[in-house]
Amino acid sequence: MLKTRVIPTLLHKDATLVKGVGFDSWRPIGSAMQAVRVFNLRDVDELVFLDIRATLAGQAPDYELIDELADACFMPLTVGGGVRTVEHAATLLRVGADKVALNSVCIEDPGVVSDIAERFGAQCVVASIDARASADGHVVVTRSGTRTTGRDPVSLAVELERRGAGELLVGSIDRDGTMQGYDLELIRRVSEAVGIPVIASGGGGTYAHMLAALREGGAAAVAAGAMWQFTEQTPAGAKRFLAEHGVPVRIPLPGPT
Repeated sequence: MLKTRVIPTLLHKDATLVKGVGFDSWRPIGSAMQAVRVFNLRDVDELVFLDIRATLAGQAPDYELIDELADACFMPLTVGGGVRTVEHAATLLRVGADKVALNSVCIEDPGVVSDIAERFGAQCVVASIDARASADGHVVVTRSGTRTTGRDPVSLAVELERRGAGELLVGSIDRDGTMQGYDLELIRRVSEAVGIPVIASGGGGTYAHMLAALREGGAAAVAAGAMWQFTEQTPAGAKRFLAEHGVPVRIPLPGPT
C-alpha cells in the first residue's frame, strides 16, 4: 500500500523564504538552506520549494541555489517557479531536483507539460493548481495569485492528467497561510475527477486538518507551510497522528522530531 506523504512547502522570494496570507502580505522567515537542514532532521517525506517571484519577473529558476539546496537535501525535492520550457526542467533535474512543479505554464503554454512528461516521465511532473472561491465554485489563478484565468480547476486537472502530469498540487488561495483548514470541497472535486495523486495545499494548521483532507477530500498527500513555521507541530508528529487514525504513513524512526 502506498504511504501517505506529509510535505513541507517552502516559498522563496528575493533571496529569502517568505510566508503570507492569501498570497499576499509576504514576510521573511529565514534562509532556504537553514530550512532544508532542519527538515532533514524531521523525518520529512518530500520537500516542495517554490520561487514565487521568478515567473512574475520573467526569470528562469535559480539553478545555482537549487544545486546548493539539493546537495544538502536528504529527501526528494520538488522545485517550481519560473519553469516555462523543457530546458528549464532539464536543468533543474540535472542540478538535483527530483520533480518540477508547473503552474502558470499549465495555462499559458500547456504543451510544455506534455513535452516534459514525454522526455522525463510523468513521475517528474507536478502540476500546480491554485484556485479561489467564486460564485460558480472555484476559479484557477496563476502568476502567484495575480491573474484570474476563468478556468475551472476540475477541468484543468483533467486536462493536465491527460497531458502527462504525474500528480497535482492543489491549493486554495483563500485558505493560504490562514491555518484554518484546507478547502475540502476544492480538494474533493479534483480528487474525484482524476486518477493521479492529489496533494492538498493551502490552509493546513493542525493534524486534524490533514486527516480531513485525506479522508473527506480524498487527497493522497498533504502539504503545509505556516503550521511548521508558526506552531510547535512537526511532520513527524503529523505522521504519528495520522497513523493512530489508520492512515498508512512512513513511521518516523526514533530521534529528533
